[in-house]
Amino acid sequence: MLASDVSDRSGPTSSRSFESHAGWAMGRVQGKVAFVTGLARGQGRSHALRLAEEGADIIGLDLCAPIETVSYALPTEDDLAETIQMVEALDRRIIARKADVRDRQAVVSVVNDGVAEFGRLDIVVANAGIGNVCLEGTAAISDVMWQEMLDINLTGVWHTTSAATQHLIASGGGSMVLISSAAGLKAYANIGHYVAAKHGVVGLMRTLAVELGPHRIRVNSIHPTQVDTTMIMNETTMRLFVPDVEHPTREEFAVASQAMHLLPVPWVEPRDISNAVLFLASDEARYITGVPLPVDAGVLTV
Repeated sequence: MLASDVSDRSGPTSSRSFESHAGWAMGRVQGKVAFVTGLARGQGRSHALRLAEEGADIIGLDLCAPIETVSYALPTEDDLAETIQMVEALDRRIIARKADVRDRQAVVSVVNDGVAEFGRLDIVVANAGIGNVCLEGTAAISDVMWQEMLDINLTGVWHTTSAATQHLIASGGGSMVLISSAAGLKAYANIGHYVAAKHGVVGLMRTLAVELGPHRIRVNSIHPTQVDTTMIMNETTMRLFVPDVEHPTREEFAVASQAMHLLPVPWVEPRDISNAVLFLASDEARYITGVPLPVDAGVLTV
């Protein structure tokens, strides 16, 4: 029995026995459709592939272009094409376009086209985001750096959820997973704009959970520590954690990063976050909503 067969999409308590849910172990989002932003590379690609592995078809978008205030290389159209091929290699369908989460109508267009093709929407993963650092402190952040951060990391999440809401309602419910950060639950120096945006995601998540609960739509956020992606593994970001080294190496960053964690690891992998996405998207989490879920190796406890 597939996951889509055993649940009433987070509806009232069922009289079915525990044994009837054994099928949740495989094909955990079989027959569902997921919308993932920022899926050309990094966490977004990982989320799309993990959901596809468990049976979901994918709708997605990525900017695939540089951003003025971001120093590391952002995904390209070639990266997007590679993600499409990887999902198709899993025998799942995918519609993925080049689009900017700052452009509300562009996001709406991608979602609408995907739903028109696949017939429904069940899962939303608002993943697209950027990171940058102002080592001189938050007061020195430029207007452009501040605005780009909030436009992408907060307003882009709102655009994503807004574009998807009516489709989830039409499907009878579903799951929204908003990718925040450990910085959405605690402060870090020199990234006040990032901390503000990621805290804002938590407020948005909680509000949507209240508003959409009656429609059987669950809304949660995930809060990673450092993840082994380009957004973290670049010299500018690593200097935030190794400020006394002008050109920190990955090994030097690992020592400083591990010291922040309870578990003896310097960072987590994209798939660790994707496993949490899958759980929150699946019927295993059918009564979990309004929750900020850390995947942080204990950084929020230290």
